[in-house]
Amino acid sequence: MRNQKKRNFGIQADPKYNDKMVTQFVNNLMLNGKKNISYNIFYNALNIVEQRTKDTEATSLEVWKKAIENVTPQVEVKSRRVGGATFQVPTEINPGRKMSISMKNMIKYARARRGKSMAEKLASEIMDAFKGEGGAYKRKEETHRMAEANKAFAHFRF
Repeated sequence: MRNQKKRNFGIQADPKYNDKMVTQFVNNLMLNGKKNISYNIFYNALNIVEQRTKDTEATSLEVWKKAIENVTPQVEVKSRRVGGATFQVPTEINPGRKMSISMKNMIKYARARRGKSMAEKLASEIMDAFKGEGGAYKRKEETHRMAEANKAFAHFRF
């Protein structure tokens, strides 16, 4: 039969926190198929976050989820060619793409940091995103500014 719908097998929850979002993050963090190393980096980063936030009652997983929420963009700009001119058209992002963009940005800016180990760099990026600063948060703000600046071209959405 032609044109079958693509099967979506989904992802399994991670072993420690039993959360699918953690598995998705670890899959984005993974390099060269080394998933165990990615899990170790992520869990060590959350341990470091837990040590740094002893005075708050939030767990390290809640801090991480809040950090992801803080760096999640709501709109993005897409290039549309209309009549020989290219416009940056602001569009809303669907929920799956929002999560993917926020996770990838957090990992990208954690890798770009200076630090001793990836776990420490990731923990620093998580803490900064939780506080509303850091590279991933600035990227979200920049995306929102671009969308706001090009709001006049929103009628080109189709």
